[in-house]
Amino acid sequence: MVEQVGSGAQTRLIGGRYQVVQELGRGGMGIVWRAWDQVIGREVAIKELHLPDGVPPAERQVYEERVLREARTAGRLNDPAVVTVHDVLAESGTTYIVMELVQAVTLNQHVAQHGPLRPEQAADLARQVLSALESAHAAGIVHRDVKPSNIMVADGRVKLADFGIAQTLDDPRLTTSGAIVGSPSFMAPERLQGADASPASDLWSLGATLFFAVEGWMPFERQTTAATLNAVLNEHPQLSRPHGVVGSVIAGLLINDPRARFTGPQVRALLDSVPANGSPEQTRPATRVASPQQQKRSLKPWLIGGAVTAVVLFLAGLLVGRFALVGGGDPIAMEPTLTFGKGGDVEALAMDSDKCGIGKVAAGANLTQGTSCTDPHDFELYAESSVFGSGDYDLPYPGEEDLARFGEAYCSVYFNSNKVLTPGKQTALRFVALIPSEQSWKDRAVSATSGETLGDQDVHCAAYSANGDKLQTSITG
Repeated sequence: MVEQVGSGAQTRLIGGRYQVVQELGRGGMGIVWRAWDQVIGREVAIKELHLPDGVPPAERQVYEERVLREARTAGRLNDPAVVTVHDVLAESGTTYIVMELVQAVTLNQHVAQHGPLRPEQAADLARQVLSALESAHAAGIVHRDVKPSNIMVADGRVKLADFGIAQTLDDPRLTTSGAIVGSPSFMAPERLQGADASPASDLWSLGATLFFAVEGWMPFERQTTAATLNAVLNEHPQLSRPHGVVGSVIAGLLINDPRARFTGPQVRALLDSVPANGSPEQTRPATRVASPQQQKRSLKPWLIGGAVTAVVLFLAGLLVGRFALVGGGDPIAMEPTLTFGKGGDVEALAMDSDKCGIGKVAAGANLTQGTSCTDPHDFELYAESSVFGSGDYDLPYPGEEDLARFGEAYCSVYFNSNKVLTPGKQTALRFVALIPSEQSWKDRAVSATSGETLGDQDVHCAAYSANGDKLQTSITG
């Protein structure tokens, strides 16, 4: 609505009370205005929502009705790191969300001006954003668009903005065509594959955001949307250095399988080990950040795609309770790590495509007899991972100690996740990490160029019954 004021100038009023002062910014979903609430007497931000061109009228109506419902739901959230929603209204066919006006820059603007955050500063930012997400998830709301441009930083405070497109967990899909809302380069893999938004997908987006915060570049953003989607689904960005506990958090959140991904409590347990003494404002002087193509990264055992470093994830496992410790300090379910291959504890580990096998997983064993997991079996290989996640088989042998720490952490993450479904698994099962011997590692490097089938560089995780009985079904979902 436009009204005449004083000298004949015109001013725009929204909802009969919000006087528009100036435009603050605009994007694909709408315009944000600075406005003055004439009833209460305060400045506010108003997001005027616009759908992209070409959206059918029926879908437009569904979206607008849903935004009104969801914004009202988001308005119930009460957390210092949430941008408060004051009001939501529809006027002349347009939907408006009235929000707290935050005098701050976005995280991507801050990084552009000051350079990447130090680990302790990123940890402080992560704590505050996680608090906002935990508040939303407890209320049955998923954000769906956690990204640097929706995180505001100022004076040590962090605000997560744009809950206006949040989704309550019991809502139907956005449209009949299955369209999804969010930024592709910060959208969890399972969402791109058709799964509904969930707390786990918000946490994946937080991981991608933290990656940007400490590295200074978008880990999955590419020149085209198709390339971006492919990167999210198939590529594993590598941190240039460990970044301490924050590096573990990032890697644990960017695990593709949401069942194995770090949960909110696990992330908080890790972050609580970092002193809360850094704020995003206290960064080092601005530096020019090279793109991934410009940066030459030296590959080390902790530069792992889709998982984490051997040392850092091992620490993460201890901190978040993935290794349940008993009085003597030994993990309840995890047995001592074994090497396999020529010169290893287990002389052979080769069951073709079978994941279940016959024989005792122990030093001196020869594990080559596979069987169907629907038949009685002695053990199951429930997970496996390439250490570097890249297929670069000519990389040097990392050393048994680092491989063992990676294997123990990796197998523990999966064993304690929802991927292993056996009831009472901590007492019913035992698991062990199987890591390649040095000779197996070198043989695999040779076979990669010769075409022969020799050696193995993957880490395998085996589980079996704690009382020695045969397993009757698969332990995994």
